[in-house]
Amino acid sequence: MLVAERYEYIVQLVNERGSIRVAELSELCQVTEETIRRDLDRLEMAGRLRRTHGGAVSVKDQQQQPETPYTEREILNAEEKKRIAEAAIEMIRPKDRILLDASSTAWYMASRLPDIPLTVLTNSIKVALELASKEKIDVISTGGLLSQGSLSYVGPLAERSLDAYHVGKVFLSCKGVHLERGISESNELQARVKQKMIGMADEVILLADSSKFGVQAFAHVAELDDIDSIVTDRRIPKDMHQRLAERGIPVKTV
Repeated sequence: MLVAERYEYIVQLVNERGSIRVAELSELCQVTEETIRRDLDRLEMAGRLRRTHGGAVSVKDQQQQPETPYTEREILNAEEKKRIAEAAIEMIRPKDRILLDASSTAWYMASRLPDIPLTVLTNSIKVALELASKEKIDVISTGGLLSQGSLSYVGPLAERSLDAYHVGKVFLSCKGVHLERGISESNELQARVKQKMIGMADEVILLADSSKFGVQAFAHVAELDDIDSIVTDRRIPKDMHQRLAERGIPVKTV
C-alpha cells in the first residue's frame, strides 16, 4: 500500500468508526505503530482527523464542536464526577474566595459544599442556584451572554466582569487534556472565559474525569504548565499519570 493510499484508508476507517486505536491501525495497515503515529500526526496537521491518547477520532462535521447539553453532561460519568467533586471540596477552607466554572463537576461541588463562610464567583446558573440556599456563602455571578447548552454566561461581558476580581482558587473542567496540546474546550467562547478564569487565580485546579485525557477539543484554553493540580478518577491511563508527574503536576485520583 502506498503512503497516500494508507492515509486515505486511515481517514476512511476513522470516519466510519468515529474513533480507532493505533494498535488496530497498525494491524490493518501492516505497518509499525510508530509509522501509524507519524501518519496520524500528519493527518491531524492536515485537518483530516484528531489525535487522541492512543489513537484518533473523526473530525467529520466537527470543526466547531457543539456543546454537550447540560442534561447529558450531568449523567455522563456521574459517579466519577461526584467523587472528583468531593475530593475538590476537601481543598476548600472557610473564608476562601473561589471560582467555579459551569461544568457538571462544579455543580456537583456546589451541591455538596458545606454552608461555611465563602465567596464563590461563577458563570454558571446551575451553580449559583445551588448555592442560593446556603446563607454563609456569598455568590457572585458574572452575567454575560447565556449559553443555553451549558446554562452558563460567556462572551465579552462575562470576560470583562472577571477582570474585576481575584480569587485564591479556581476549579474548572474542560473537554480535553492533552500532554502536548494542553487544555481545550468545545468552542471559542467557553475557551476564552476559562482563559480569563485561569489568569485571575492564585491556584488552578483542573477537575477532569479519565475520559478527557488524550483528547484535543476544538479551542485551546491553556498549557498544562498553567495548571497547579489535577483531580481525576482512577481510570486515568497509567502512562498519562506518570508523564504528568514527571512534569511536576500533582494528580489526585479518586
